[in-house]
Amino acid sequence: MTKLSLLFLSLCSYAAAQPADLDKRLSDLEKATKSAQSAGDNAWMLVSAALVLMMTGPGLALFYGGLVRRKNILSTMMHSFVLMAVVSVLWALFGYSLAFGEGNAFIGGFQYLFLNGVGGAPNADYAGTIPHATFMIYQLMFAIITPALISGAYAERVKFSGMLLFTILWTVIVYFPMAHMVWGKGGLLNATLGGKIPTFDFAGGTVVHITSGVSALVFALYIGKRRGIGTEAMRPNNLVLATVGASLLWVGWFGFNAGSALAASSLATSAFISTHFATAAAALTWMAIEWVKNGKPSVLGVISGAVAGLVAITPASGFVQPMPAMLIGVIAGVVCFLMVSVVKNKFGYDDALDAFGVHGMGGTVGAILTGVFATKEVNDLLMGKPLGLVDGNSGQILNNAIGAGIAWVLGGVGTIVILKICDSVVGIRCEPQQELEGLDLSMHGEEGYHLDS
Repeated sequence: MTKLSLLFLSLCSYAAAQPADLDKRLSDLEKATKSAQSAGDNAWMLVSAALVLMMTGPGLALFYGGLVRRKNILSTMMHSFVLMAVVSVLWALFGYSLAFGEGNAFIGGFQYLFLNGVGGAPNADYAGTIPHATFMIYQLMFAIITPALISGAYAERVKFSGMLLFTILWTVIVYFPMAHMVWGKGGLLNATLGGKIPTFDFAGGTVVHITSGVSALVFALYIGKRRGIGTEAMRPNNLVLATVGASLLWVGWFGFNAGSALAASSLATSAFISTHFATAAAALTWMAIEWVKNGKPSVLGVISGAVAGLVAITPASGFVQPMPAMLIGVIAGVVCFLMVSVVKNKFGYDDALDAFGVHGMGGTVGAILTGVFATKEVNDLLMGKPLGLVDGNSGQILNNAIGAGIAWVLGGVGTIVILKICDSVVGIRCEPQQELEGLDLSMHGEEGYHLDS
């Protein structure tokens, strides 16, 4: 065969191979483009998941741990830490499926049991640009911190075994159904995926804060006051730790709220900004009231105000503009201060670390005000339709009030039933001598502080 013939055959072979090769190259390019488009979202969501986990440990652990007496610091921090493990296992086994699987209006189905089918492909119903597994692990962090918030109410007098059993039952009976109703496909309160009563809750005002806060009040009433309260000093053992914890909560909350955009988007930026300004306004409001009332601004006051602002802006963060966000912070600062400093004393319940006064009431305030200030200028959730009162949709206030009311009822009634069960099985309150000795030694055989060191 001549060299010319060989050259001709080579050219023909090359020409014949080009379409397939070109298709492959285009396919590779398309895959790379899709990967590039979702890589930023996925990275942001993984970081947000880590930030939300940081809110429980070390954030909440240090915040609550610094506020109790020194003989109970380890036991209090243990509550937050061990729940990171307990709730994670429940979530992997069946919790994620009950919260986000397709079921009925009140609870999800079983298609995601043992995380079956939760992998690298996106679930378009929830987040179309990130792996389903990323969405799953992000939502887990909300499930972890919610029951941990309740621990602020029963601190310094709960049996560890009773706390564990309560948390397992509460997460299953209260948290999973509430998460499904608000965020799950077909949930009763879901605003976009088939809900009958569309409730706006961007990052967990009803799901997280109202359920945990109301449950905290019921728990505090059920377990009774700490021994010696009113006659003995109950000062925080370490406000430095509490301040560090509050600071970590503030930082971690950006993952909580801005991460709820489920993408590295302008909506995430808006939620980030609203979260920050509301928190600043609430912290200054609480500080100012206390300064006028007591003559001095306390560290405990300003960090409590910051947490109140974080709580109240949570449901609204992805729906409101910066100035309304600051107003929500101011209102939350006033309401939560009154709940902690006036109402609690008037009614005499011992919500040790003010879980109800800050989370229950702050979450309720935030939920209602979300219906007032939500605007399509920030979040075009309903495709051009008005969102809240400022858009001309006054009915959203009622929808959000109904959602808050359901969270109150589920959290309150569910907690009473669960406490009755736990008390009959393992007991809830520690023995008087154990409480006197301190839960660090009596429950765990350890001390947070050694007097001889």
